[in-house]
Amino acid sequence: MPLGIISPRVIEELNQQLGHSRVLENHVLAPYTTFKIGGPADAFFEAFTANELASAIKIARRLDVPFFVLGLGANILVGDKGFRGLVIRNAAADCSISEDGVLTVESGAIVWPDVIRFTTQSGYSGLEHYAGIPSTIGGALWQNLHFLSPAPKRERTMFIDEVFLDAVVLDPANTRKEVFHEYFNFGYDESILHHSGDIVLYARFQLIKADPAQLEQTIVDNLAWRAERHPPLESEPSAGSIFKKIDGIGAGRLIDDAGLKGERIGDIEITQRHANIMINRGAGRASDVLAMIDRVKQAVKAHSGYSLETEIAFVGEF
Repeated sequence: MPLGIISPRVIEELNQQLGHSRVLENHVLAPYTTFKIGGPADAFFEAFTANELASAIKIARRLDVPFFVLGLGANILVGDKGFRGLVIRNAAADCSISEDGVLTVESGAIVWPDVIRFTTQSGYSGLEHYAGIPSTIGGALWQNLHFLSPAPKRERTMFIDEVFLDAVVLDPANTRKEVFHEYFNFGYDESILHHSGDIVLYARFQLIKADPAQLEQTIVDNLAWRAERHPPLESEPSAGSIFKKIDGIGAGRLIDDAGLKGERIGDIEITQRHANIMINRGAGRASDVLAMIDRVKQAVKAHSGYSLETEIAFVGEF
């Protein structure tokens, strides 16, 4: 089939394979992203189990339908024209933990608050540092979720791969396979998932026993630190940091030094809380974000000589 065209026959077959009337046509994606921006997908399916996720991907590949797996919708910008193909929203969230602290969790589970509340209330440490960061488990492995402990500790940046054990993925040949830590080639904002075409179905993490009260205090401290520096997604939607970190100097500092805090194009504004974060004041469009990205790049280059690179993913048609 031609790229970007889903015929009624394909929609019908998707519904037959995935469940009657569960494939939605011309479905707007903005509500499924933390930026609250994005046009319609030609077709949209929500997978509630790892098996449903795998089935949807296999069917899309067999029918030669372009597809995108959507998690919590953080760190992405969906185009105003939407996505020509099938968007599979990963809502597979089954979660369990063994007595020896091995957490087994499907890739659509939301790290905060769902997984972290489950593990800390059960008395297991290892994920509490990431409280407040919007991500699914699959997204956390994609970007090697990380967090710098708040002052006064400031000991080091913690990465989720430190507690990661292994995962089951669906590879580009539609084969399920178990892969281990070394396979992921984790780095800063980096993993093999950016390049391999693998889709994580579920993963395992090694946690350790700890006092739930102490874990709760860590959560409170980290949430307070984050609230001072990051706009609340509920009232000020964003995609998180827009530009990649520059070693030795933060992208946010460069943007701030260029005098861009509070800069606005349409309903997209650079927040006063953090210069590397753009917020949607209500009716923001992807085109406004792209225009703001260009403005920031040019201003920073002129002011300091640095060239900024975006870290968010761009999805669909703009």
